[in-house]
Amino acid sequence: MHAEIVRVTRAIEDRSKDLRDEYLGDVEAMRTGAPDRKQLSCGNLAHGMAACSSDDKSVIKLMDSANIAIVTAHNDMLSAHEPYKDYPERIKAAVRKVGSTAQIAGGVPAMCDGVTQGQPGMELSLFSRDIIAQATAVSLSHQMFDAALLLGVCDKIIPGLLIGALQFGHLPVMTVPAGPMTSGLPNKEKVRIRQLFAEGKIGRDELLEAESQSYHSPGTCTFYGTANSNQVMVEAMGLQLPGSSFVNPGTPLRDALTDFAAEHVTRITAQSRDYRPMADVVDARALVNALVALLASGGSTNHCIHLIAIARAAGYRMNWSDFNAVSAVTPLIARVYPNGSADVNHFHAAGGTGTLFTALLDAGLMHNDAKTCFGDSFGDFCQEPVLTDKQIKWRPAAKESLDSEILTTASTPFAANGGVKLLEGNLGRSVIKTSAVQEKHYIIEAPAVVIDDQDDLKPLFEAGELDKDCIVVVRFQGPAANGMPELHKLTPMLGVLQDKGYKIALVTDGRMSGASGKVPAAIHLVPEASQGGLLAKIHNGDVIRLDATTGVLSALVDQDVLSSRVAAVAPVVPRTIGRQMFANNRNAVSSAEEGASSLFS
Repeated sequence: MHAEIVRVTRAIEDRSKDLRDEYLGDVEAMRTGAPDRKQLSCGNLAHGMAACSSDDKSVIKLMDSANIAIVTAHNDMLSAHEPYKDYPERIKAAVRKVGSTAQIAGGVPAMCDGVTQGQPGMELSLFSRDIIAQATAVSLSHQMFDAALLLGVCDKIIPGLLIGALQFGHLPVMTVPAGPMTSGLPNKEKVRIRQLFAEGKIGRDELLEAESQSYHSPGTCTFYGTANSNQVMVEAMGLQLPGSSFVNPGTPLRDALTDFAAEHVTRITAQSRDYRPMADVVDARALVNALVALLASGGSTNHCIHLIAIARAAGYRMNWSDFNAVSAVTPLIARVYPNGSADVNHFHAAGGTGTLFTALLDAGLMHNDAKTCFGDSFGDFCQEPVLTDKQIKWRPAAKESLDSEILTTASTPFAANGGVKLLEGNLGRSVIKTSAVQEKHYIIEAPAVVIDDQDDLKPLFEAGELDKDCIVVVRFQGPAANGMPELHKLTPMLGVLQDKGYKIALVTDGRMSGASGKVPAAIHLVPEASQGGLLAKIHNGDVIRLDATTGVLSALVDQDVLSSRVAAVAPVVPRTIGRQMFANNRNAVSSAEEGASSLFS
């Protein structure tokens, strides 16, 4: 094992000992003291199985078989979640074949950041993760179940499902993916057309046609954003079948993998000889494995928030210093858009997660001995599934990439580090994703252009007021201010300015996510402007220095001047589209570096 990976893992364990012990104590109390089906009253049990078939009722009454909870995030507005419509019946049929039963324990909301991008609904997006976690807990609270299968893919859904399920850490839990849509319009062409629209050179009809060619069928969007980063993360945590993330929906292999997962989870319950509770799988080793895999593949910066929140739900304290330290020793060995031109289908064809994990394990960067839902340990996750005579068989993943321009080795990386850097200075702490940024843009020192709403940028852009070197400051976008929306609406305009030769950067207490691209962006700034952050005192023209090589983000303004200024006040959050219902979340939310959660004190 690489010494720094071991050090960070132990540091997380040491600082979290009290919290982890408390969590494991809660899990043990549920394991030994909470009611299971045998302890439910006859009335409780009758209610729980009233809608089941007579055959399923007979099996449930026997008490010696597994009853599997299905928690589903299905809706047919999300392309990634539309395939889940058939999963519950498929899962039920699969577990019946091995003498067990399954029930839909509950549904959770699943919103699409692609639909709400740049719209007011995006201000509900981050908080939807906590609601999903609570809905998952409600779903599992009936004590009818011996294990759980989580049906979700996209941005906040997988983190929310995991956070909720971890509160039932005595249960074995597996995630079941649905897979990406087939490849559509090449990502570089999509970006080109978006920038042409931003410049007014094409109309809405041309833009919509291009977007529709990109997002064209059921399945996950094919770029390497948060949804697909989720899939790599849960595989690296040992919670999902190896090599299952990027098999397309509606294919025989995809269906067979769903059947296999349904049958397999029945074999790891407390009734079996191979009990694998979620609390045992999700430990510090699993969390660091997830972090390494995300960094090595150029994954979403949203996990600088989500992975910390997941860790907290499992009794661990992670922070951005951990991310920075791991990133410094983790080479970037995958090039998937926005860090390259390939999409996740191309990544999968090049060897996918199995080849990625093989390279990282060979370099001593992942914990080979971490516990998993499948196999003896994480070392067994360097496999891929194949369909032989309609049965899943497992074979070793390719040791060498089948396309070295998409997936390479730790000894010949695309970059020496994982592309996530901690920035610190008088403005606070933030993160920057550099894996898609050219090195000539790593250092930007320029006057600030300050706005308090992302919609304020377009008039400045169209008036030509941004045709200069500048650092665009978008403040009051943190979780306590307005729910921390993603700010991709700004990307085409900033990209145009950069292409014109200007030195351009973004500084914000908001988010950018896995689609962070070629413009350097210091994001997730803490403390946020509405919580006493210095960003609230920055004026137009103040020179800001962003240095991604040394990890510095500072306003080059005399401290006495800054101290004498009156902080700007956050705009009032409108009451439309239900935002007034999330006031308690905004008031109780932790900082971005603490996971931006309203669930844990």
